[in-house]
Amino acid sequence: RVLFAAEGVVRLPARAGSDNLPRLAVAVRAGGETLGSLWVVDDGLAPDAEEALAQGASTAALLLLRARAAQELARHQNGDLLRRLLDGTADPAGAAHRLGMGLGPDGNPARVRVAAFVLDSSVSAADVEQTALRLLDLVRLQCEARYGRHAVVLVDGVVYALLPALGERGGAPRRRTNSHRGLAEDIVRRAGQALRVPVRAGLGDVVGGLAEVRASRDDADLVLRVLGPELPVATVEEVRPRVTLLRLTEVLGERRELSAGGWRRVLAHDAEHGTEYARTLVAWLDAGCDMAGAAQLLAVHANTCRYRLRQAQQQLGIDLDDPDERLVLWLQLRTLGGLGSRH
Repeated sequence: RVLFAAEGVVRLPARAGSDNLPRLAVAVRAGGETLGSLWVVDDGLAPDAEEALAQGASTAALLLLRARAAQELARHQNGDLLRRLLDGTADPAGAAHRLGMGLGPDGNPARVRVAAFVLDSSVSAADVEQTALRLLDLVRLQCEARYGRHAVVLVDGVVYALLPALGERGGAPRRRTNSHRGLAEDIVRRAGQALRVPVRAGLGDVVGGLAEVRASRDDADLVLRVLGPELPVATVEEVRPRVTLLRLTEVLGERRELSAGGWRRVLAHDAEHGTEYARTLVAWLDAGCDMAGAAQLLAVHANTCRYRLRQAQQQLGIDLDDPDERLVLWLQLRTLGGLGSRH
């Protein structure tokens, strides 16, 4: 405290009761920023020792600033390279050499995965850009502490990090997953404390080399879309059913022939007549076509479910004995209709 509060060189006496010698110390500063300090044991230094130490601090400041500039340049270059890997425009071989991710122990391309971090949507528009930059710094710091030289980049409000999947191909994938997930959880926890904003993290699949980074990024983006306050961190494998249904919703909605069908008649009838055929159908299908299970989900009597299903078949021309029709109707109501067993 004494050293960093002082303007110049400080003489520090030997501690009482110890055989330590007195010391000279000086803070290394650049402008108003403290970069470090220099210490010298005073065992009979020359009269100009303080002046020499002060000059040494000035030289050290220049060297530290130069090292920082080189480090920032390398970070910028690696971030730009990762940005191009994420959109599929970078040369994987050149990128692997630059990032130190060439061949794995088995002679195959080093396996990697993309982790994506995003601020909670509650962040105000005025603060989101600055807060996202702070999140970028935090993710980069944690990844560099874990892996050394590292590639992290901010793209459209999302911070992406390229995580090496250490170990041989096929070796202990659960251990690698847990390591990556643990890192993501630690970053989310630290970010929440430092930024005072909830942060979520999605991890894509482990892929076989930098040529497949875009696929892992797509996975991570999908994971982010299905996360919520109850699940702020997840790998794609942990939420595979959710992301599959999300993609099915998009695909079904884009194609006229896939979005047509009896589900529209069911919802239209419910809206016009106040019936609950859609909810009953989904509950029955969710329960594996078990009437008692469906009744429990809906909190009604089993006979009520049975009556509704019979009426839906008679009035809307739905064939619930056809397994294909049941499957398509279930998917369309769950995805396009936005219904589930709890709706």
